[in-house]
Amino acid sequence: MNDARVLGVDGCRAGWIGVVPPAGPRHGGVARAYFAPRVADLVALADADGEVAVVAVDMPIGLPDGHPGGHPGGPPGRGRRRADVLARAELGPRWRSVFMTPVRAALEADDYASAVAVNRSLTGEGVSRQAFGLKEKLLEVERWVREAGRRVVEIHPELSFARLAGAPLPHPKTTWAGAERRRELLAAAGVVLAGDLGRAGAAAGVDDVLDAGAAAWTALRVASGQARPLPDPPEVFSDGIPCAIWA
Repeated sequence: MNDARVLGVDGCRAGWIGVVPPAGPRHGGVARAYFAPRVADLVALADADGEVAVVAVDMPIGLPDGHPGGHPGGPPGRGRRRADVLARAELGPRWRSVFMTPVRAALEADDYASAVAVNRSLTGEGVSRQAFGLKEKLLEVERWVREAGRRVVEIHPELSFARLAGAPLPHPKTTWAGAERRRELLAAAGVVLAGDLGRAGAAAGVDDVLDAGAAAWTALRVASGQARPLPDPPEVFSDGIPCAIWA
């Protein structure tokens, strides 16, 4: 087990959940969970128990710009992040779990219909409702990343679980079999999720806890130098933030 103190973060309906794995045997064998309405407050809560060196977040970091002149009949994908494309390719049957991150201008639109129109004009394709629904959390993370004062990386939990298992998992995390398999994989890797997890367990869904656990496992790999980015090296758009999914 890596001795670094790291934090895995996932968004949930009420805010954010974080998981900190035990940082070495002296800390015990069970991960600790945190909850806060804002991501900055979540990290502050975790820091209060010992400063966190790496934060891994299940949220796109680095927004594509797109290219003027895209249109519905033109070639799609010109505004796609390579991170999303490569993650989809690696996940095979679980590719639908990776949504294509909208371009910045689409996320700054006032409503979903406007976002679809803007994204289509710049990339030749629309925006999923799931992606647009993450707008506030996505932009919140972007603002926080710029002043985080530590290493912050993007993860995708299904990619992390695929690396843990050696292949994409056959069952969704919303099924009993899928959730249990993910919990087992995390426990075997040293991220033991047990008990009711206090406020975090009451605020977050089962899938949120599992995803934060996957982020924590990846954060440990980042801290130890084992993780690698998709793509390698990361892309950089006009926002200047390195864009890659780590696993």
